[in-house]
Amino acid sequence: MEFNNTLANEYEKGIRRTLPSYDAMLRLIQTFYYSTLPEKAELLIVGAGSGNEISQLAEKRPHWSFTGIDPSESMLRVAKERLQSLTNTLSFHQGTILNTTLPTTQYDAASCVLVLHFIQDYKEKLSTLQQIAHHLKPGAPFVLVSKYGQPGSLETELQLDLWRAHWLQHTKLSAEDVADMETSIRALSFMSEEDILTLLQHAGFTKPSRFFATTLFGGWVCFKEKH
Repeated sequence: MEFNNTLANEYEKGIRRTLPSYDAMLRLIQTFYYSTLPEKAELLIVGAGSGNEISQLAEKRPHWSFTGIDPSESMLRVAKERLQSLTNTLSFHQGTILNTTLPTTQYDAASCVLVLHFIQDYKEKLSTLQQIAHHLKPGAPFVLVSKYGQPGSLETELQLDLWRAHWLQHTKLSAEDVADMETSIRALSFMSEEDILTLLQHAGFTKPSRFFATTLFGGWVCFKEKH
């Protein structure tokens, strides 16, 4: 999916329809980091998007610094504009974690929110998480949020029914428009929770715990191995 100027500007509205508990999810992520990090910390945000996550995390934490990575130039432009009033140290890099040279070798925490399902290849998913782990201090907290499930299974199909009904009831989109969106959704890379937990383990993360789930999305907190 290419987040051009139009999609970048509409993201604020669309993500809250696709993920109705989006803001609650961000508050839970904020709570996790507030409870595990000191007053001064460096955070790596993989998939910085339009800056929502950084905006939430920077609240009451002026001494946290953030490095944001995103492949979309348009999304990063929106993020820079909305976050320019923050006193936090911010840096942004266009690209992915696999092709970006980062200024800090090891960060105090990292997140990868609503990114993994856009990566189709399993090895690339694993490499992405391994590279994130490489840039983290031992024991550093990490948050992963992604679409999950198994399309075709009874549980996931019922979740898709709920997702479809939500769009039809709470927007002015036609059934045809929602059907087109569903086709795009089904083309994304879903994984079962078991496979996601295995992926995290192989990438070097321990103590995974699911803290969030809404229809087609799940979120897990964990920590980089201490060795």
